[in-house]
Amino acid sequence: MTSIPHSATSHAFATESAIGAAIRKVLSAIRRNFWLAVAIIGAAVALALVATMLDTPRFTAVSTVQINNQSDEVLGADFETQIAPPSDWDTERFLNTQLDVLRSRALAERVLDALDLAADDRFFAAMEIPAEALADPEVDRRKWAISLLQDNLEVDLRRTTRIALIGYTSIDPEMSSRVANAFAEEFIQQSLQRRFDSSAYARNFVAEQLDEARRDLQETEETLNEYARQVGLLRTRDAISPTGEQLAAGTITSSSLLQYNEASIRAREARIAAQSRWDAVRNSALLSSQQVLSNPTIQSLMTRRADLESQLEAARDRYLPGHPAITRLEADVSGVNSQLTRTASDVRESIRAEYQAAAAAEQRLDSQLRRARNATLAEQAQSVRYNVLAREADTARSIYDGLLQRYRELNASAGITSSNILIVDRADVPSTQSSPSLTRNLAIGLLIGFALAGLAIFLRDQLDDVIHIPEDIEDKLALPLLGVIPEAEEGDPVAELENPKSTVTEAYNSMRGAMLYSTPQGLPGLIAVTSAQASEGKSTTSIAMAAGFARIGLSPLLIDADLRRSSLHRTLGVEGARGLTDLLTSQDDPLAVPVEVGSEEARFDLLAAGPLPPSPTELIASPRMAQLLEVYAGKYDVVIIDSPPVLGLADAPMMAAIADGTVFVIEAERGRSGSLKAALRRLRTMDPHILGAVLAKFDPAKSGNSYSQYAGGNYYSYSAIEPGLQT
Repeated sequence: MTSIPHSATSHAFATESAIGAAIRKVLSAIRRNFWLAVAIIGAAVALALVATMLDTPRFTAVSTVQINNQSDEVLGADFETQIAPPSDWDTERFLNTQLDVLRSRALAERVLDALDLAADDRFFAAMEIPAEALADPEVDRRKWAISLLQDNLEVDLRRTTRIALIGYTSIDPEMSSRVANAFAEEFIQQSLQRRFDSSAYARNFVAEQLDEARRDLQETEETLNEYARQVGLLRTRDAISPTGEQLAAGTITSSSLLQYNEASIRAREARIAAQSRWDAVRNSALLSSQQVLSNPTIQSLMTRRADLESQLEAARDRYLPGHPAITRLEADVSGVNSQLTRTASDVRESIRAEYQAAAAAEQRLDSQLRRARNATLAEQAQSVRYNVLAREADTARSIYDGLLQRYRELNASAGITSSNILIVDRADVPSTQSSPSLTRNLAIGLLIGFALAGLAIFLRDQLDDVIHIPEDIEDKLALPLLGVIPEAEEGDPVAELENPKSTVTEAYNSMRGAMLYSTPQGLPGLIAVTSAQASEGKSTTSIAMAAGFARIGLSPLLIDADLRRSSLHRTLGVEGARGLTDLLTSQDDPLAVPVEVGSEEARFDLLAAGPLPPSPTELIASPRMAQLLEVYAGKYDVVIIDSPPVLGLADAPMMAAIADGTVFVIEAERGRSGSLKAALRRLRTMDPHILGAVLAKFDPAKSGNSYSQYAGGNYYSYSAIEPGLQT
């Protein structure tokens, strides 16, 4: 099981105690001022009732409109930019903006003009404006009417909806209905007018931008052409594909360079091929190269020669040498060989000529390519400025085309507007009054009465410096509370001290426990008891302290140090002929003068005041007083000094300076914090040790149920305990 730290427990207990003390203080203040609060609340309710009866009946007509979150489509429905759906925060801001528009002066002026209210005497009569006030020629009826419209208009938005309530209040039900409906209608008209004005502004703005873009485009195009003429640049910029891409661009020189480059490449390829064929035939036998043998004429001649040689062999086998047939065939073979040689030579020469032609063509194209390259390089420096101007012209053309398209869209959508505001319910003529409401006014009066009563109780409690409850001791005087002594039920607190079961005895017993631990050393040996004024209960407290200490086995001595109004000897029923005065003016034995008093259970010694001296202050301030107290402190366990009051006398401060501790007695409902603070200041001039304060004659019935423990019986019900079990 997790243990709770002691510091945390102490803090929680202190907090709970502080809260409980505050609650008790509030309840006590309410109880003391109960009839004042009742009177204030009753007066407030009565005033609310009278005001309700005397007030003029008013009627409120309400029209409802639906406000849709729709942005202005200034650029048409086909505008390509897609607007993201508005967030909840944007929607709420939009609706609140529309409500402010409903409350605006501009809308009130539109309603005023629509109904001609400035000239309508019935309107002013409905707003309780007397006719005499309107007769003054200096009165601005229009400004007055606008103010009345704004002051009596009520605009509200139903929660989680887009429905706005437009209410107008006057003493004329029909006028209220007319004005409420006029506000709804003019709200829609104002919205449409605003949208139309926005579209017209956009059209005018785009038209101005379009004219400016047209001038810019014209200037850039003229500058570009002028520069091209000056430097002699011929550009091919007009070949545009259907998709908008530029197919041909550049100058004539750059285009020629491209063509020469391609032709040079082809010529080089042709020359290489022709050179390869020539190299193949020039270093080989005439009829051994493939290019020669593949010639159709060579092939036919070789076929003819083979046929003739075949016939010649056959003739030689048949005829003798020199035969005319053999001679003829040999001549034919020789002729074919000669023809074959000439044809092969012609083929090889044609290959050579082809090679030479290809080489010459290559050289010419290379020369043209070099000239075109040099011309292009010379033109590039001029093209830098041209390209800059061309890009400016392209940009101007793009801007012009875009603005022209938007201008066409605006012209197409001009005048086509739809309102995002709809009338849901028109205001009917109200049949019942909206104000004054008796129930509402009484509730308001009751709330105001409670507030005023609370304020009155608070102010009275703050201004009241009388000590009423135990918490006032610490709050107003900053003194620790030693005990709270209730008022005696039978009127004689000393007589009740003889009853151990009385509330007074129990209260003093509780105080006795606090006194036993009032200092780090325990019970002080010498205790002075005083009060600010006379008859606050200090003598009774002194007797109760002495009796209480005697009851627990201590030997107390009670000294009556009030040398002006001594009363302890009479209260305790003993002779007071000899006492403190005799000891202060003589050297008699101090231990022989005190007498034993009290009941059998609580016996203690009493040193009476003795004869009243002419100058009590000098006697108390004499060294003899200190000697006597020193003697008694050595003889008794505790010495209790019943001192005179503080205010107006110097005796009590001197006694407090001599004593080990001082108990300050305060009478409830009598001791004012101002006089008590003055008394404490006088005491503190002697630097005494003030143990705390005792609140005497406290009446719990005046302070609320929170202090009921001080009234009636005790914590233990003695009547329920058997006699044999009592302690």
